[in-house]
Amino acid sequence: MPTYSSSDSDNSRHKGSSRLFGRQRSLHEALGGGKVADVLLWKDKAVSGGMLIGATVLWFLFEVAEYHFITLMCHIILALMLFIFVWSNVAPLVQRDPPRSHQFRLSETACKYAFSKINSILMKLYDLSCGRDWKLLFAVIGVLWVLSVVGNYVNSHNLLYLVFICLETLPALYERYEKEVDYIAGKSSQDVKKLYSKFDSRVLDKIPRGPVKEKRHK
Repeated sequence: MPTYSSSDSDNSRHKGSSRLFGRQRSLHEALGGGKVADVLLWKDKAVSGGMLIGATVLWFLFEVAEYHFITLMCHIILALMLFIFVWSNVAPLVQRDPPRSHQFRLSETACKYAFSKINSILMKLYDLSCGRDWKLLFAVIGVLWVLSVVGNYVNSHNLLYLVFICLETLPALYERYEKEVDYIAGKSSQDVKKLYSKFDSRVLDKIPRGPVKEKRHK
């Protein structure tokens, strides 16, 4: 854990040892403040742990066991049908209620929530593509281009699993060690600015810049 001296605290006050990425809100609010934020920050450990275990099982099946998607879906449906068949026929013998159809239906609220989130993402992509925020537009284009390049060299299953692991662990770790990470990030930012100012004064400013001559076109 870093030690904070008086000079460091003064520098952090005057030079803005602010939160990472200059955010003013809490991390939970920055992530949306809803169920997604609760999952990413492990506020609901049962759901977060279940999603992590589920993603690990899927990665193992596709990458290690080399299951194909269609084969896996067929096996899951066959297992579900066998389970319902056994349950329906054994339930009267043990004086239990057989399974009801409503137990296997998706709730309308869950479907509406999922579709609302998809529509929200599509609307954000549309607004972004219209050029209303140029900085964010070029940032997203850069990220997508980097991901496309990385996808040529990394297996898609490994890449998706790695991204999911990062989303499941990094926000929670940052929230736990927020002060330390912000302190290190602030110091690193200040050091980079100092190095650039030295490079600018010692190298870039000494490069002679002559007048630009216009070329005559015959």
